[in-house]
Amino acid sequence: MLSKEEVQKLGELARIELTEKDVEKLQKDLSAILNYVEDLKTVDVDGLEEISQVTGLVNVQREDRIVTADNHEDIFSQAPEMKDGFYKVKAIL
Repeated sequence: MLSKEEVQKLGELARIELTEKDVEKLQKDLSAILNYVEDLKTVDVDGLEEISQVTGLVNVQREDRIVTADNHEDIFSQAPEMKDGFYKVKAIL
């Protein structure tokens, strides 16, 4: 089990202000998490194949390609005002 001093040190490192009640709760919770991790270390995984996901899904995103737009005049014609090939907008300060 983590000591109160260790929990307080973690709070300092995380820059979290902890009350005595918080320290006691975190001491129990963090100790339970660390005990669970220790239990996982004892699991026999010899002969198991490593996997990164279990759903069988594949990448469904489209290929990233450069496409040149040739409709600049249509787009710029809808602008209320242009200057030197750029949209002119009111200053916002």
